[in-house]
Parts: sequence; structure tokens; C-alpha cells
Amino acid sequence: MRTLVLGRSPARVTEVLATLRADGFDAEGVSTDEQALALLAGDGFGVLIIGGGVEPESRVAIKEFAAEHGVRRVVDGALTEPIDAYVRREFEPVIREAAAEG
Repeated sequence: MRTLVLGRSPARVTEVLATLRADGFDAEGVSTDEQALALLAGDGFGVLIIGGGVEPESRVAIKEFAAEHGVRRVVDGALTEPIDAYVRREFEPVIREAAAEG
């Protein structure tokens, strides 16, 4: 299940991606709305993770766009330390569940 991670902090996005990829997930990450919209427009993402630093207006617009482009699940995240444990506890089960649905 292809996953897109949108977070305002490139360092945090990199940490999330490192854990997801190490655990065998197909994930890409971006830090701007424009980058996220461009990737989502290509369809093919099943899960979208939106970081806690993404502004409310952006969050709403991106969720609507994602729904129009076949994203099955949107996860709102607010990372806590340790990052890898948070990703494994909060994000990975949602990705697995979305993948199992089809």
C-alpha cells in the first residue's frame, strides 16, 4: 500500500520514512502542500499521513483532494518520541488495514 507522508519538518518526514521503509512499506514524503497535491494527483496512494504541524486550512484541502484521488485512509499524526515506536504503533497498523481491504 503506497503511503504519502506530509509533514512540515523535513527531518521528521525523513525519520518517519526511514522507519516505514525499514519495515517494508512503500512510502514517499514531502513538506509542502504543492508537492503533496502533485503526488496525490497521480493516484496510486492508498494512505496519507498528515503531520501535526500542517495548518488546519491545508489539512482540510489536502484531505478533500486525497479523497477525490482514491486515498483510502488519512491519518492525522502528532509525532512523539521515540519516532520509530510511534510510527510502528500509530501508522503501520492503519497502512496494513488499508492494504488488507483491497
